[in-house]
Parts: sequence; C-alpha cells; structure tokens
Amino acid sequence: MQQDPSGMAPEDLSHAGSVVDKAIEYMMEQRIAPISIASALLGGALGLLARTMDDRSVAAVLRNALASVENGELAEARQSQPPQA
Repeated sequence: MQQDPSGMAPEDLSHAGSVVDKAIEYMMEQRIAPISIASALLGGALGLLARTMDDRSVAAVLRNALASVENGELAEARQSQPPQA
C-alpha cells in the first residue's frame, strides 16, 4: 500500500501491523489455509471500516488497495520475501 510521503508510518499503525503479523504467524502454525486467514482478515478489516467510515471513504481505501495491486506493489513485496514452506 502507499506509504506516507516521508516513508514513516504512525506508531499505532506499526503496532497494529505487528499484532496482525503475530496473529497470522499463529494461524499459520495452526495450519489454517492462507486463503482462509486472508479472507478472515479482509472481512474483519471491511467490517471495521464499515463501522468507522462512510461508504465513500471505504470505497477510497479499496480503490487505493486495488491501485497498489495494479501498480505491482504486491509483486515487489512478494519478491523481497523468502518463500513460505
């Protein structure tokens, strides 16, 4: 996803990311399928957005995410990580 122009993320975003990473790691250790993990996280994220933002703002977040995929940002991230076992 697009970063802050200064390249810095707010402290709470970094903390939230760390918590989510740990949750993903735990679910992977429990042998939950990656698509199930991703679907659950996406569903939870959409639910949170729906409770805290208007529809237009949620759509803007989703358009930003889609633009990141279309611009190859996920492919770049995938290439920079070691393969999952």
